[in-house]
This record gives sequence, C-alpha cells and structure tokens, in this order.
Amino acid sequence: MSAFLERAGLPLLRRLDPETAHGLAIRALRLGLAPAPGAITSPRLATRLAGLDLANPLGLAAGFDKNAEALAPLLRAGFGFVEVGAVTPRPQPGNPRPRLFRLEQDVGVINRFGFNNKGMEAMAQALEAPRPAGITGLNLGANKDSADRAADYVALIARLGPLVDFATVNISSPNTEKLRDLQGPAALRALLDGVLAARAALPRRIPVFLKIAPDLDVAALADIAATARETGIDAIVATNTTLARDGLTSAARGEAGGLSGQPVFERSTAVLSELYRLTGGAVPLIGVGGIGSAEQAYAKIRAGASALQLYTALAYRGLSLVPTILTGLDALLARDGFATVAEAVGADHA
Repeated sequence: MSAFLERAGLPLLRRLDPETAHGLAIRALRLGLAPAPGAITSPRLATRLAGLDLANPLGLAAGFDKNAEALAPLLRAGFGFVEVGAVTPRPQPGNPRPRLFRLEQDVGVINRFGFNNKGMEAMAQALEAPRPAGITGLNLGANKDSADRAADYVALIARLGPLVDFATVNISSPNTEKLRDLQGPAALRALLDGVLAARAALPRRIPVFLKIAPDLDVAALADIAATARETGIDAIVATNTTLARDGLTSAARGEAGGLSGQPVFERSTAVLSELYRLTGGAVPLIGVGGIGSAEQAYAKIRAGASALQLYTALAYRGLSLVPTILTGLDALLARDGFATVAEAVGADHA
C-alpha cells in the first residue's frame, strides 16, 4: 500500500514548492506512508565500513532528515545506514526562503539552506528516542555566527557522539560563509585534532568521517588525503554539492547555492577516484553525488567507494529507488564475479 501511495504522491509533491514538499515527505514518513522493507541485504551486499557492519553499502545522505524527525521509518526503508543532520550547537533558521530549487530538466537540485536546524539539544532528544536497529550517523556543522567554528564541532561530538554510530565533520557546505576555508591544511589539521581528542573522551569509540567539496583541485585533494592519513580519520565522504553550473538547462540554474543530483555525478566520481589514488586505498571512501541507478552506484564502488550515499534522486524517484538500486547492484557484482562489495572497491584502478 505504501509503495502505491508513493507512486501517487510523488507527482503531487512536485507541484508544490520544493521545501514545502520536503516537509510533507517527512510527515508522510512519520505516519508510515512510505515503503519499509527493512535493511536489504545479501552475502554480496553485506559490507564493513570503518568497523561498522552494514547490511548493504547504500546509505541516506545528510540533509534529508535534518532534525532526525523521521529516523525510525528511514532505518526501515532499506538503507544500510542513515545519516541525519546537519546539526549545529545552537538552533538557527538558515537562509531566507526560497532556498531549494528543482532542476527538472537536469534531474538535479540547488539548495542554499544554510544549516537550518533545531540545534544540539533538540537533536539529542530525537536521538534518545527509541528507534529500530540500524546504523545511525550524524552530520556536524558550525553556527553561521560562531566565533570559533572548530569549537562547535568539538562541542557537538562531545554532546552527541554517545548517541550515534558515526559522526561526519561537514566543512564543505557552500552555504555557510567561509566554512570551506576549513579545508585548508593547517585549519583542517587543527580542526580534526580537536574533534578526535573529543572523540577519545567518549564512553565508546565511534568512527569520524570528513565530508569534502567537489570543487577542489588535485593539490588540495592531495593535502586532504595526507591530512586524513596523518590524523587517522576513519573515512572521507566525497562529495558535497558543487558551485559549478556546467551544462545546465533548467530555468533555476542561475540560483545561488550548492548543486546536487545528476549534474554532479561525473565531478564527484572523479574526485572520489583521485582520492582513492592519493590514499592508495588506505582511507575508506564514501561515494555520494548524482547516484540514481545501480550502474552509477557500481561505478562509484569501482572508482574507490567502500560505501555510498543517496539523496537528490529520492526527490524524483522516491524511497522505492533504494531496493531498485540494491537489487541491481547485487546483480552487477555477480555478473563480474565479485563475491562481496569489498572485492569490487577500486576495481577500475587495478
């Protein structure tokens, strides 16, 4: 019944303002009006990421459920893991609306939300609520008006780290002024040292990931790869949204903000592949950006991704896309003789 409701509801939602439609989608999830097959798995799909046992390599990217309002139903939607947030220490409204734009012709989205969220304490309350089994991660951001953004990340890991299975340091959103400056070598090293020191004080160790932008040149990627190896960060998420606008045809293509969806697939996959080469496969990579099919998921894995994340394609295809991708991915692995996802990681570099 929920699959039928999804098929009927998606065209209706696309007639609404995108942010309004997204809010209704979250509400529908909370009411149980979405597919809930449970974690989809098979011997080929089961994998391990930074010490986490995943039923499958396909996760939900941060940004879909900013305040963990629909975490329980999302954990039943077929994903191998779910990442909520981004969260900042203090609540903030984000940028003025409109701030979310569909690019129908390009199968993409531009957003300039600006880390709108209810803040750390509201997130803690949401994460403390009962939820089904499954791997839950949290995306960490900094308040726009913070005097010490590095301290924001430390405060978040200290307060919320005990409530999740992993945390992602997000320094790559283009919608918070000068946030991407933290990707520079000295600033990044200081930030990660502080976050990892805070992690060491937690009652249990959780993996810490780093989310980077796709708009970095090879020299900047080399610096990030070196810093990741030196600090011992557990994985790199490649990538966030892009500021590029190459080849777009939709009416909203000129809007400010970060571009996601199909237009970012090639750029984000190229960054992923370069990071795999630079790290020699020693740092796990999470491939995100433009995944809309099993073939694209498989391409990310062969380029070097140990796991994947999905978001924008859900706005066009709904949660039923999750089992479609995973069933297709399982078949592609079998076709090429891979017994597990791990065997296929970086296969294009062999």
